[in-house]
Amino acid sequence: MSDDAILYTRKLPHGPAVRVRRISESGMVPVAAVLEVDRRAGTPRESAGGFPPPLMIVQGQSEAEVLATLEEQARDDRLLAGLMREKGLR
Repeated sequence: MSDDAILYTRKLPHGPAVRVRRISESGMVPVAAVLEVDRRAGTPRESAGGFPPPLMIVQGQSEAEVLATLEEQARDDRLLAGLMREKGLR
């Protein structure tokens, strides 16, 4: 995963990483991005590659627009827990 594809990242207190990751090619419009929680972050399994299942997928006209759409959920642990439960990941 290239660093320029990561639009937002933060570590949760118990280890996993929350990310907003661009999934469309750089410079392409519309911009597509996903909200994901990587439970392998900080573990040896992280280097195995791959991506966690997306919690949300959005499209917009710019990286700023998709980030604005997903950032509220990415910053709120309670909303993330609800999305993970909804997707059967928790």
